[in-house]
Amino acid sequence: MKTIADLGDVRGSRVLVRSDLNVPLDGDRNITDDGRIRASVPTIKALSEAGARVIVCAHLGRPKGAPEDKYSLRPVVARMAALLGRPVAFADDTVGEDALAKVGAMADGDVLLLENIRFNAGETSKDEVERGAFAAELASLADAFVSDGFGVVHRKQASVYDVAKVLPSAMGGLVAAEVQVLKRLTEDPARPYAVVLGGAKVADKLAVIDNLMKTADRLLIGGGMAFTFLAAQGLEVGSSLLDRDNIETCKGYLARAAQTGVEIVLPVDVVAASAFSADADHEVVAADAIPADRMGLDIGPASAVLYASKIRDAKTVFWNGPMGAFEMAPYAAGTQAVAAALVEATAAGALTVVGGGDSAAAVRQLGFADEQFGHISTGGGASLEYLEGKELPGIAILS
Repeated sequence: MKTIADLGDVRGSRVLVRSDLNVPLDGDRNITDDGRIRASVPTIKALSEAGARVIVCAHLGRPKGAPEDKYSLRPVVARMAALLGRPVAFADDTVGEDALAKVGAMADGDVLLLENIRFNAGETSKDEVERGAFAAELASLADAFVSDGFGVVHRKQASVYDVAKVLPSAMGGLVAAEVQVLKRLTEDPARPYAVVLGGAKVADKLAVIDNLMKTADRLLIGGGMAFTFLAAQGLEVGSSLLDRDNIETCKGYLARAAQTGVEIVLPVDVVAASAFSADADHEVVAADAIPADRMGLDIGPASAVLYASKIRDAKTVFWNGPMGAFEMAPYAAGTQAVAAALVEATAAGALTVVGGGDSAAAVRQLGFADEQFGHISTGGGASLEYLEGKELPGIAILS
């Protein structure tokens, strides 16, 4: 696949960059985690310093194909400018009058951020003609395209896929780094190879579990999805999150793991609460003694010690999904322990990858620095689909 270097001299060229700026905002529209903006800056900066006229497009949230103030990218402008160390202009639309005027006024090295790309129905349309028509409008703004939004490369969308059919295209530094890391996870990883999976729904991770059982040495299961596995062992899980439709599937994975020698590690104790609340009465109970009227909201301290030991001696670790409701202090210890173990494994020379989404937010919220891990992915969904063995449209089109 082509990189920015393959585009040649970009001075004076209009380069459209698809970034991932889907950052979380609080009720006052303040950015609470700028990780994705920071990850997008190196590619934008490199193009700007090379004299390109950089037109950045991205999305925020899930608007329904029309403008909504709460999803405007305007709050991103000041933070991006601060990180770039240069002004960033903002267009109030994507392919409308304001965008056309501001693109036309750009000088070499200028950076312009377009309004939320998903304010246009054509961006996410399932109709290829409609999507292609919007991609053509977008492409008319530029001379070349750089794909650098790894968090969306698993989507066949206009600014990710279709525009690459129209313009000379290359992948940005962020996408190149993400793909390189994922190849290390899937092509002869250093062993032992441990995968830590958490989060709420087991259904979201079934396909990746199925594929990882062919390559990983051990799977550590936490979060809400652990209770479906515990139920598959015949245990009472109280009012914990449970996917009854997939209990039999989890039974099959446990049996297959026993046959193939893959180690599936499940909680031996949990923090069980009377309600989903930081103020709820809670206690540590054995995984086989969860009261019928309580819900598990974190792995327990014995499980945290067990999971940490399975991570520390690994040579490759991939982690996607928190171990509990980490956003509430009483249920954050399990996720904290996993993050700390990954830091130790990194220091010991292991490749450690935090797989985006809630995991990336968790490590930052819990006080860890990005530099303490081998790699923090900007795309949880894209990472998981890659590990499932799926083709990512936004990557494939660049080939």
